[in-house]
Amino acid sequence: MSVRTAGRTWTTSIQFNSIQLINGLAPLFLSLMAAIISKTLFLSSLKPQNSHFLQQTHPQPQLSLSNSNSNSHPRPPTLSRQIPNNNKHHQNQTLNHYFYWLNLSVNSCNIELAKAVHAKILKIEENTRLFNSLIVAYLKLGSTTSAHKVLKALSRPDVVSYTAIVSALAKCGREIEALELFFEMRSLGIEANEFSFVAILTAYTRIGNVQLGFQLHCLMMKLGFLDFTYVGNALMGLYGKCGCIGLVLDVFDEMLQRDMASWNTAISALVNESMYDEAFELFHDMLEIDGFKVDHFTLSTLLAASTGCSASMKGRELHAHGLKIGLETNLSVNNALIGFYTECGSVKDVVAVFERMPLRDVITWTAMITSYSKFGQVDFAVEIFDRMPNKNCVSYNAMLAGYCQNGKASRALNLFIRMVEEGIELSDFTLTSAANACGLLAEKKTSEQIQGFVLKFGFGSNDFIEAALVDMCTRCGRMADAEKMFDRSPSNQSSSIIWTSMICGYARDGRPHEAICLFCRGQSEESMGVDEFAYAAVLGVCGMLGFHSMGEQIHCCILKSGFLSDTWVANVLIRMYCKCGYMMDAIRVLDNMPTHDIASYNGLMAGHILNWEGNEALALWAEMEKTGVQPDSVTFSLIISAYRYTNSNLVDECLRLFDSMKSKYEIEPTSEHYASLVSVLGYWGLLKEAEEMINNMPFEPEVSVWRALLDSCRIRLNSNIGKRAAKQILAMDPQDPSTYILVANLYSASARWHCSETVREEMREKGFKKRPSQSWIFNQNKIHLFYARDESHYQSKDIYSGLEILIVECLKAGYVPDTNFVLHEVEEYQKKDFLFYHSAKLAVTYGLLMNRPGKPIRVMKNILLCGDCHTFFKYVSIVTKREIHVRDGSGFHRFLDDFCACHKF
Repeated sequence: MSVRTAGRTWTTSIQFNSIQLINGLAPLFLSLMAAIISKTLFLSSLKPQNSHFLQQTHPQPQLSLSNSNSNSHPRPPTLSRQIPNNNKHHQNQTLNHYFYWLNLSVNSCNIELAKAVHAKILKIEENTRLFNSLIVAYLKLGSTTSAHKVLKALSRPDVVSYTAIVSALAKCGREIEALELFFEMRSLGIEANEFSFVAILTAYTRIGNVQLGFQLHCLMMKLGFLDFTYVGNALMGLYGKCGCIGLVLDVFDEMLQRDMASWNTAISALVNESMYDEAFELFHDMLEIDGFKVDHFTLSTLLAASTGCSASMKGRELHAHGLKIGLETNLSVNNALIGFYTECGSVKDVVAVFERMPLRDVITWTAMITSYSKFGQVDFAVEIFDRMPNKNCVSYNAMLAGYCQNGKASRALNLFIRMVEEGIELSDFTLTSAANACGLLAEKKTSEQIQGFVLKFGFGSNDFIEAALVDMCTRCGRMADAEKMFDRSPSNQSSSIIWTSMICGYARDGRPHEAICLFCRGQSEESMGVDEFAYAAVLGVCGMLGFHSMGEQIHCCILKSGFLSDTWVANVLIRMYCKCGYMMDAIRVLDNMPTHDIASYNGLMAGHILNWEGNEALALWAEMEKTGVQPDSVTFSLIISAYRYTNSNLVDECLRLFDSMKSKYEIEPTSEHYASLVSVLGYWGLLKEAEEMINNMPFEPEVSVWRALLDSCRIRLNSNIGKRAAKQILAMDPQDPSTYILVANLYSASARWHCSETVREEMREKGFKKRPSQSWIFNQNKIHLFYARDESHYQSKDIYSGLEILIVECLKAGYVPDTNFVLHEVEEYQKKDFLFYHSAKLAVTYGLLMNRPGKPIRVMKNILLCGDCHTFFKYVSIVTKREIHVRDGSGFHRFLDDFCACHKF
């Protein structure tokens, strides 16, 4: 560039390459050019071709930095001082000059150039079209304030002036300002056009105000703007965001003409409301009626639907269709495929998609972290995390969640500390994950430090974080602190999460009665906003207690509130009915669910096992295989366990299934799977084979594997192998009192009283206490608790009198007390006294006294039912002609005449 000065006349000769300029390769030149224009310097007077701002209709002029004046290298247009009113052609030519420079300022992201043009425009006669272009330029350059000032300076703004700014405000999170500006336009008598309505609908959608949407819908219908396809699309978007799926479909059906966005909006709204079958049906209508081809948005949305309803085959068909139409390289489609295969496929499927992706973004890498974590492959998730080219707080949060999901609490807390040290943004999710990790660690001191950090930095007022802190305290032995935090929470707090945390805390602390009372209190005071999490929490407590009548009431509330369509809530409902012993109700819930996932089948299978229905569990597995349901690690733990409860010995079949886990289903056996297999082998008397398998495991067995062997030794009264198993358990987990109790009972059952007393003495020295045997029964929605030889019940006289009558009648019927189950070295007559007044016998007697004839008696017990009680209840069923159900630590015993559902104790 050269600048020559002659008197008061400045001239400049400029030749440059516009492509380089637009790509930002000459920022210094642009700044200088802005200064030159601001001083109203004249450039060379080349006649430009007609151009329209922000919509280039001809090739960009090829300009160079040479001094040549060749016509093959035209230069930028000249900016004149004024627009002569007597020359229309010259007027249009000068306007085009301004459009050109505004366009250039946007393409080069140079707001100073736009301001220079703005300064020049102010010196000419006002032209609304030119000022509208200036407004759009400022908006595209991110200066909403400057655009608004231009609007206010206009003496005759039009609908384009207002619509441009309303649209920009709606899209940048300033929806209220957009509404105010729209109403200001209407008050000035400026009629909105179709683009104005799209802009204001965008604002309504972002704030979710459906009531204003109804009013706008009426106005657009009155003015006839619903005939515009993109207006109808925007209206569907609003109704979809607000959950008004019926209105979405009404607008869709009434549209005179639809485009691809119309179909995508309607399908997306159905998927968001979990109406997956309807979404697929609409998709097929789109192909048949309008003949539109699937685009990347359609495919991504339908893959999300396949994920939501666990439709493995549909998702794979969509994948194949995407490959067929050339979307295999599309980023959003591949990200959706990773999410789909994470839920409905295997880790091999996920990795195959990831490795074929030509482009990856932060969503891709984060999805891989989530996927590996879900499949239990934490080390691979960490490798992906370390390889990420760019990380954000969401990536860190995904890794935190992965650690917590897989029980890696220490690693989660170390990552949290790293985030704090590196200044990574801490979100609500970050802090709740840190609290959850601390809860998994169950360390009181660490939990106090986490709580102090949260309160110090002012995060404690957040409902989600407060709930996480309450949950953390309940897991770390700080129930008193949790209760204080709960009591300090606002009484008018409508959120249910802190109530849910407290309910779960009471349940974990062995205080389920307090959990139920807290839920009832929240309902009666109307201070608890009940959502799906609250329902799930209280259903879990009902299942733990076996409180069927309360569970049924919660089921009715869920039906009324519409949460039954939530797959997660329905799964919890299935587990509740299973734990209460009502398998037909659980099956009915599964059959009526709109969609299932693997947890649905796992819950029902666990119920069959809990009710000693091994053959039914295997039949369910066969059905799952037939329908193509992809099993997970939990599924195989349950299937293997089911072979313990079959009517006949199917150990060989169980071993074949175990061997096929890795080869056929690509699931690596863990200690939990080995523990289930050891339990099966031990139950069918193969204790030596079970011990040998443990010794040959490819990795170090966890304590659960040895505990399964020790429990089998208890059933088979094999103290030799049991002693070796106990030695391993005590070496691995010396602080677990249940192991000492199991070993002591094993010695007692073998009449080795001295060894049993030695173990009990060791427990006393270490301060371990045995959890007392406890049985309970429900009557008139109240829980009645009993301990062995308990006389605290207000009807204890009637209960003991009734029990003595029962004992006499059972003795007449052939009952013989088995004193071998008295695990104390006392006289024979004392042993019978111990046996007759076990907590389960007291609870069953109370049930017989309080329930009408013919009604089954249902009793729950916190530990295993002893062999003598098992025999006694068979005779009670014969004598009273009543069905007796007792749930203990192993499952349900159903006594009817001389039969029990467990087949043999």
